[in-house]
Amino acid sequence: MNDKKQKNRAEEHCGNNLRSTDADVVAGNMAGSYEGNKPGVKSASGNETGTDAGNGAGNSAGSGATNVAANDSANNAANVTANGTANATANEAAEIKALKEELEAVKSELQGQTERCGEYLDRFQRTAAEFDNFKKRTAKEKEALYDDAVCDVIREFLPVIDNLERAQNAVSAESSAQSLKDGVELVLKQFRETLKKIGVEEIKAVNETFDPMLHNAVMHVEDESLGHSVVVEEFQKGYIFKDRVIRYSMVKVAN
Repeated sequence: MNDKKQKNRAEEHCGNNLRSTDADVVAGNMAGSYEGNKPGVKSASGNETGTDAGNGAGNSAGSGATNVAANDSANNAANVTANGTANATANEAAEIKALKEELEAVKSELQGQTERCGEYLDRFQRTAAEFDNFKKRTAKEKEALYDDAVCDVIREFLPVIDNLERAQNAVSAESSAQSLKDGVELVLKQFRETLKKIGVEEIKAVNETFDPMLHNAVMHVEDESLGHSVVVEEFQKGYIFKDRVIRYSMVKVAN
């Protein structure tokens, strides 16, 4: 019985020591969290309590260092984000400035082109007006030239008309046919001289080689005594002014 009692007391003593040790460990950990990294501090519970207190302090210090590193990382990230935002804003501002400058340049060029277009339009309108006036003036001048040419031709033929009127007044019942013939020949000669004076000439036809640019063949005859394509007779005289045919000669062509 005495042995069992002594054994129970020993077990109770050991249990009390263990509970005391656990309490001391908890107290040491709490104290270590306040003490920080102070080495060599021992609690009333002995070496194990001091060691646990140092470990607790080390753990608290590690946690603090981790928090500091996390804070630094967050600050760095925030700084990077802020710098990136600032750089982006600066780039946008530079792009906007460049676009504004380009827009101003385009506006200036457009204004210059508009002014030049206005000048070209004014010049075109002036040129069109001048050309219209030129056409009207040319038409009037052409008409005036034609009228002058007609007047010049009529002026040349007036003496012929005068001679015909004189011949008409001179004709009487006693006039002979020969005198009339002589008067008509004189008037005809004067006509020819007048035509020659204004540049009109007769087209030669009889005994000439047929020329389709001058002659108009209305008859054809076969005659061995004549050459090939020779004009043998003229039915109506043709006239030419310089290089321009006024009227083709109406002729008969042989062979």
